Amino acid sequence: MTRLDSRTVFTLVSFSVVALLPGCMPSDGADGLEVAVSVPAAHDTAYDGRLILLFSSDTTDASEPRFQFRSEQNRSAQAFGIDVEAWQAGEAAVFDASVFGFPLPSLAGVPAGAYRVQAVLNRYEKFELSTGQTVKLPPDMGEGQQWNRKPGNLYSEPTVVTIDPAARERIDLVLDREIPPIDPPADSRYIRHVRMRSEMLSEFWGRDMYLGAHVLVPEGFDDHPEAEYPLMVFHGHFPSDFSGFRTEPPDPDMECEYSDRFSLDCYNQIVQQEAHDLYRLWTAENFPRFLVVEIQHPTPYYDDSYAVNSESQGPYGDAITYELIPFLEEEFRGLGEGWARFLYGGSTGGWEAAAVQIFYPDEYNGAFAACPDPIDFRSYELVNIYEHPNAYFDEGPFGRVMRPAHRDWLGNVSYTVQDENHKELVLGTNSRSGGQWDIWEATYSPQGRDGYPRRIWDKQTGLIDPDVARYWRDNYDLRHIMQRDWATLGPKLVGKLHIFVGDMDNYYLNNAVYQAAEFLENTTEPYYDGVIDYGNYAEHCWNGDHELPNAISRLRYNTMYLNRILERIQESAPPGADLTSWRY
Repeated sequence: MTRLDSRTVFTLVSFSVVALLPGCMPSDGADGLEVAVSVPAAHDTAYDGRLILLFSSDTTDASEPRFQFRSEQNRSAQAFGIDVEAWQAGEAAVFDASVFGFPLPSLAGVPAGAYRVQAVLNRYEKFELSTGQTVKLPPDMGEGQQWNRKPGNLYSEPTVVTIDPAARERIDLVLDREIPPIDPPADSRYIRHVRMRSEMLSEFWGRDMYLGAHVLVPEGFDDHPEAEYPLMVFHGHFPSDFSGFRTEPPDPDMECEYSDRFSLDCYNQIVQQEAHDLYRLWTAENFPRFLVVEIQHPTPYYDDSYAVNSESQGPYGDAITYELIPFLEEEFRGLGEGWARFLYGGSTGGWEAAAVQIFYPDEYNGAFAACPDPIDFRSYELVNIYEHPNAYFDEGPFGRVMRPAHRDWLGNVSYTVQDENHKELVLGTNSRSGGQWDIWEATYSPQGRDGYPRRIWDKQTGLIDPDVARYWRDNYDLRHIMQRDWATLGPKLVGKLHIFVGDMDNYYLNNAVYQAAEFLENTTEPYYDGVIDYGNYAEHCWNGDHELPNAISRLRYNTMYLNRILERIQESAPPGADLTSWRY
């Protein structure tokens, strides 16, 4: 789960504001300010996509408005969004008071004053699905589905304008800049990069679709061709390269950067030191040799697929487990059997590690799921999708309370479920925002007649659809599935599930763990024989380390569960299994 993108790109772009001229008056029905956006006349392409208009009140900030749109109403730029189809040069796409926005719902509500203004087009392409529908979605362009830095997207230069929403005036913006392509990472001695065309996904999407992986190979990999290795799959969000591994010591000339998240000075230096420490451990004598894989599996809906099969996203679970994993094991001499494969990750990666273990119990030998996304939909964060009629409010006969979505370790609320969903609605209709709630919907929901995911709730009002909720329960509620199928599934999961969460998780993810634990800890036929552990006052994403702060332990995923993995291999490897070739 990643809500806020802290990466900032500094790019100079071009913007034009024209004076109010004859023929530039607001359209019929508009009461005040309009903003008209167009593409340069030289463009001969008809564009489909989501057009996003942004206002920043800080006219001196070097960051562009496109990097300031957040769920916190008191910290976010203002944005509005509209869909465009077959949009051509010379046609103005007009924002007026009727267009929905966040944090303010209407352009008419923006206070008069000076703002930095910018527009971005998140471009869509057609996908002819094997189910027979045609959908328009943003293809991944190597950036992990980030609309504000996706190669090929068009945007305008931020500029300062003074506006009065009540005045009848019009501002014209031109999208005359395009985000450039991203260079793929290069292989090194220890890190190799793989891109594989998936037959299963290509058939579903009606075009060539690829899965990728960054593979950390062990010390001596090229010198020991006889060795075959266990495989550790590190699940999480889209990785641009393998993270947390550095052959060089920290850069001595690097300036300190303060981490707001962890309240630590020089955290960038700590990150580099931890990455170098992993290299030193990785290459040490007698260190166990194994493969670590970080998978790239972005979809047209999000930065990753959630690693399971889905009606709207296709068979990503099967494609990863039955196409990509065997391909990697063949390429990098993996042992190639379920007893030698392990899963771990945090947040989104925590849910994926648990879900993949549950859905493919024979193909993997253990999952270490830290701060997993909701594993019991009775606590879909703070929403019970089966009993609550509305996701946004706890309603009574005379009043209602908004449901929080984010807190700090003392319980102070940053934003609500409605805030996040309304922000996503600005970024895209039909679950196309690339946001957290929309990817859950794109993964868990049945496919609608139009080819897009069915809504679990009305995005504007929060009214829950009980039919969709039942589909979610039967297909993706991990606690429900385990409890329903435990007689046959339980014996295959004994000793394989390890779940960790802080009891003050920022996204209330501990609540679902409590409910799943109630089933697992009280079921004895068979007993799950795993681990469920809680970090006292720990925020997102606590991963099981009671000694070190999360600022450090989050950098040690690739070694922190290793002792238990090695024990598990010794306990469960079949007779005649190779336990020696990789222990050089």
